[in-house]
Amino acid sequence: MNTISLMFLITLNFWLAQMGPDQEKLSPYECGFDPLGSARLPFSIRFFLVAILFLLFDLEIALLLPLPWAIQLQYPTTTLTWTFIMITLLTWGLIYEWMQGGLEWAE
Repeated sequence: MNTISLMFLITLNFWLAQMGPDQEKLSPYECGFDPLGSARLPFSIRFFLVAILFLLFDLEIALLLPLPWAIQLQYPTTTLTWTFIMITLLTWGLIYEWMQGGLEWAE
């Protein structure tokens, strides 16, 4: 009985669902205003680069927050070693990106 009612509900869903998107669903939404330009314009790669940098350093902060409690462990040298390695790699990456000019907005 449950299988029959389940199949009926699935069939009813496919039958009643609106399959074709209408004009309103295909248009970009800009707070109730008419779109000023194309919504398909690509973003600058520098914008994504800065966003990824922000996420990386935000993640670094989240990983380093429990460090004061980890220092109180019986053997904190492993934690401190991995912390130093992580900060060193992120610093090298930031320096490399800075030297390549990835942080400059002027083109």
